[in-house]
Amino acid sequence: MKLVVVESPAKAKTIEKYLGPGHRVLASYGHVRDLPPKDGSVDPDQGFEMLWTTSPDRARQLKAITDEARNADTLILATDPDREGEAISWHVQEVLRSKKALPPKVERVTFNAITRSAVSDAMANPRQLDDDLIDAYRARRALDYLVGFTLSPILWRKLPGAKSAGRVQSVALRLIVDREREIEIFRAQEYWQVGATFEADGQSFAARLVQLDGNRLDRLSIGSRGEADAAKAVVEAGRFTVSLVETKPFGRNPPPPFTTSTLQQEAARKLGFSASHTMRVAQSLYEDGLITYMRTDGVDMAAEAVSAARRAIASRYDAGFVPDRPRQYTSKVKNAQEAHEAIRPTDFSLAAAASGDHARLYGLIYNRALASQMASARLERTTIELTDGAGRAVLRASGQVVLFPGFLALYEEGRDEKSEDEDGVRMPVLRAGDAPARTGVEATRHFTQPPPRYSEASLVKRLEELGIGRPSTYAATLQTLKDREYVRVDKGRFVPEESGRLVTAFLERFFERYVSYDYTAELEEGLDDVSGGRAGWQDLLAAFWRDFKPKAGEVMEQQPSEITAALDEFLAPWLYPEREDGSDPRLCPACGDGRLSLRGGKFGAFVACSNYPECRYTQKFGQTGGEAAGDAPVELGDGIVLKTGRFGPYVERGVGEDVKRASLPKDLPVDDLTPEWAERLLSLPREIGPHPETGQPITASIGRYGPYLMHDGKYARLSSTAEVFETGMNAAVAKLADAAAGGGKRQGSREPIAVLGEHPESGKELKVMEGKYGPYVSDGSTHATLPKGTDPKSVTMDQAIQWVDAKAAKGPGKKKGRGGAKRKKTKA
Repeated sequence: MKLVVVESPAKAKTIEKYLGPGHRVLASYGHVRDLPPKDGSVDPDQGFEMLWTTSPDRARQLKAITDEARNADTLILATDPDREGEAISWHVQEVLRSKKALPPKVERVTFNAITRSAVSDAMANPRQLDDDLIDAYRARRALDYLVGFTLSPILWRKLPGAKSAGRVQSVALRLIVDREREIEIFRAQEYWQVGATFEADGQSFAARLVQLDGNRLDRLSIGSRGEADAAKAVVEAGRFTVSLVETKPFGRNPPPPFTTSTLQQEAARKLGFSASHTMRVAQSLYEDGLITYMRTDGVDMAAEAVSAARRAIASRYDAGFVPDRPRQYTSKVKNAQEAHEAIRPTDFSLAAAASGDHARLYGLIYNRALASQMASARLERTTIELTDGAGRAVLRASGQVVLFPGFLALYEEGRDEKSEDEDGVRMPVLRAGDAPARTGVEATRHFTQPPPRYSEASLVKRLEELGIGRPSTYAATLQTLKDREYVRVDKGRFVPEESGRLVTAFLERFFERYVSYDYTAELEEGLDDVSGGRAGWQDLLAAFWRDFKPKAGEVMEQQPSEITAALDEFLAPWLYPEREDGSDPRLCPACGDGRLSLRGGKFGAFVACSNYPECRYTQKFGQTGGEAAGDAPVELGDGIVLKTGRFGPYVERGVGEDVKRASLPKDLPVDDLTPEWAERLLSLPREIGPHPETGQPITASIGRYGPYLMHDGKYARLSSTAEVFETGMNAAVAKLADAAAGGGKRQGSREPIAVLGEHPESGKELKVMEGKYGPYVSDGSTHATLPKGTDPKSVTMDQAIQWVDAKAAKGPGKKKGRGGAKRKKTKA
């Protein structure tokens, strides 16, 4: 009898069906052994000896495998065709050897797809375990253990609140933190674009100013409204004729089939999947025999798959969509470690399969693989330049059209950031000397934008570009960062938490080499050399440990206060940004005498005054906000300034009696604020127009409790800030009608009838509100109904204080049950 060991029970059932009598197929359920999470699991003094222990939750599976192995003459290790699969096979072999249950014959087989033909071919071509891949696995596992179990205890002792560090995890976190720093130091720059619209043969097109008075203009050449108005006047005064027509054909080739990394990126862009979800769904599709193995660096497909794809293309499209020769792709990843074939469907005649997310991911994989063997797309780009008679201004218009879609008929690769230069507009047919009719001229204001935060797709792409980690581990790495609460995901983008920034600062300050991008990539190349048989795994570990151990010991000997002082200096530009007035950014805003510095506490780091305990001023770590804390206002352009006050961030323009302010709404984070948004907020309230029945104006604005509509003293709630600027007359009338039907003037809104000011003792804001059962006064936590006959608009501060204090003194009212007072139970 032959015992076949695979990883998952789903695979075991399918493969046993393919192999038939004489074979027993069992699943290991993944790894069966691991390094125990305690000191001494890797011993550098004994040649990095590793003490493996059997995973407790695998005991049942191992017993079943051991019992069957005692009766088998051959052990066939058929785990996944990558480094982890090789390691699992090795662990199973070593466990059976230790139990003296290893069959006399051991074979290793790999298959890239769970199909009858793939499994049969693999069984006919067995091999021995790959010692180089196993050594690379041991080196990688030992490295991760040594880094994690050396750094993490240091973090726990020296950096309260820190949870863990890891070889790849910490570098990925640094990428996220570095990007946040770039965004924070970015200063928006104003620029203007001047353009004109033309019409020829009934077709309109737009052109932008690219040359003025003999000077070529780049994006930032026009930097003010005055310059823009002057340039606009030149364009308005000119009579333009076509001076250049340039038409260039070009082609676009299809992207290769998916690798692990590109699948994660594209599933994030097009399907909104996280990397971990993508891999879970792909694993299921693989085990169901629908796709090939999903952990791979390879970009080419097997010859029979290419032939099947070409047949599918010919049957779906005409012959022009099938290229003359099959396309061949070459991996750009150095020493690709994983299974060599790209991710593809196992059957190209099956265009759709599964359901839900599985169907969506399958469709993505199918379309990408099929498109990779389709003809190139043929496009044409047309550029037209128009010059005024005086030769002062040159305008340029461009557009591109698809002449033959080729692979674009099926698939177009997603992008993280769209190019401003791409234009799919078809241009009219024009010749030199033609004078199309000008229909308009405008000058538009813009601001440069900071680099975007990383999405899962762009972070995975960046990690791969830098050669950090392996695509098969990215999903787990990103999930760890989220689980440790080092980052959060906001609108699909990674934002570092305070704890993540502090850990990154600590590692950069004390272990800079080990979180540097170059060193981490070099270490990855060393692991590749081990897997390729060009280096010994123990030699690689010895070289790493030789420098890392004394560095860790040196940091461990330092006192927590010394660590905090060093971090205070390292983080000074971020914690204490320079002030516009040139005053000391560390000066305590409370006492005006002490200096602010970083402190360590039981629950993490914070900033405090040096005059403690006389001055008890503190601020949260990372809270550089608050004008009281010395935050410098941020210039947004055109006289608009972003500031932070007691109630949060706001924008301001003007001085004295002409000053205008607008608070940032909750659904518009400071990081997403653009000068354009600031302008819109300061323009409120927005008048939508006169109500068709009353003739009274309908306005949209943002109040203390959110966005709302107002008409003739009546209100209706809006769901978002965007609706304030997008709601039209029809929608506004309908929302106001719905609110009125709900009863009460302010049923659709939580706008207060009156805001009276702060309570002299609690500091809470007192306001008069309209409630379901009549008006009441509230400080946010205590609500006091107004006495009968009281005009809510005439309530004074003294009355409000008296009513709220009296209600608070009574304590909360007792809640009644649904059926009123409980009845006593009686015996039947």
